[in-house]
Amino acid sequence: MTQGKAKASSSGGSYELSEKEFRLFQQLVCNKSGISLHEGKRELVRTRLASRLRAFGFGSYTEYYKFVEQDKTGEELVSLLDAISTNLTSFFRENAHFEFLIKTVIPQIAEYKRKSGEKDVRVWSAGCSSGEEPYSLAFTLMDNMETIQTWDVKILATDLSTDVLAIAARGVYKNEKVKSIPPGVIRKYFQKGSGENEGFYRVRPEARRLIHFKRFNLMTSVFPFRHKFDFIFCRNVMIYFDKPTQETLVNKYYNALVPGGYLMIGHSESLSGVKHNFKYDQPTIYRKPN
Repeated sequence: MTQGKAKASSSGGSYELSEKEFRLFQQLVCNKSGISLHEGKRELVRTRLASRLRAFGFGSYTEYYKFVEQDKTGEELVSLLDAISTNLTSFFRENAHFEFLIKTVIPQIAEYKRKSGEKDVRVWSAGCSSGEEPYSLAFTLMDNMETIQTWDVKILATDLSTDVLAIAARGVYKNEKVKSIPPGVIRKYFQKGSGENEGFYRVRPEARRLIHFKRFNLMTSVFPFRHKFDFIFCRNVMIYFDKPTQETLVNKYYNALVPGGYLMIGHSESLSGVKHNFKYDQPTIYRKPN
């Protein structure tokens, strides 16, 4: 898609988002991504999309909306969703989940796989943002799975935003992003930049190799994965969805897990009021019965 397709406008500066225009984008975003934009998000929509209007020279949100609707490539819809998506994350965020992996989940996986003779371990970080979560998962598995080299470990890391996925795939972070990580983990799993890369840290190749980053819309009707997952992290994602959408998603996660597999959600989230077949383990942790 090129800027030549857009109509130029003499309008610059700030843009006003009418109630009608907000409703148009609210419906579009919900239909395409499942994200529910309540009235309190109106200012966020106005400011986030203003950059797209300026990029193409549009004079109103209505012009931009029509452009997105008529774009057969779907590229601008991706850019719109990138702009709207809120991405806040950190390494080992909500650390209780990683402690639970170490004490409970990883030993269970190792024992079951040994008995069954299986070697594959499949993990999904759904809504991985800029990569801190899947890399934290990789470090945890590498530190706590005996002879991890003999296992076939793969972490799928997905997000709706192409912008954050590009950051995640690079695996390069500023010093302030890694300073909360224990020094031993930094030494073991990061390469410290020097010269023009001073102040940056890059995840070592052996950790990056475990992860496959992919753009994926959780609203797709059927998850197209050939292998089921041993556990899924979907944290601080469902807060953007209404209850019916949460219910649909949770049940798709249920079907995507192996028997005995775990689903971890964010500490600000709950499955209260959502119909599902998971067994409650503890707050924010649910297990599919064996």
